[in-house]
Amino acid sequence: MTSVATGRVAEAAAAAFLEYKGCRIVAQNWRTRECEIDIVAERAGIIYFCEVKYRRSRSQGGGLEYITPKKLQQMHFAACQWMACHNWQQGYRLSAIEVSGPDYRVTAAIADVS
Repeated sequence: MTSVATGRVAEAAAAAFLEYKGCRIVAQNWRTRECEIDIVAERAGIIYFCEVKYRRSRSQGGGLEYITPKKLQQMHFAACQWMACHNWQQGYRLSAIEVSGPDYRVTAAIADVS
């Protein structure tokens, strides 16, 4: 499986997890020329901008360890772009979801990583 296909499967697992938790998926792989957001979800009037990190194994650490200050800055920029394009003026959160293993299981999630 290509890395793009692997990422899509991991994102689908993360989206299913969010739906199970009561979120409505607004968009997946939302992109502009400058940025991208893996999943945009909504729950109770709050928009969640979700970064999905997949790791086949924990030998190089978990996926959430790759949410660096630079990645947070990129996530915030992308969230601001989405909110401007959609005239969103309510609450939002930056989120991260770790998907691991050959069965693409959600192993960790943070609802607000900022």
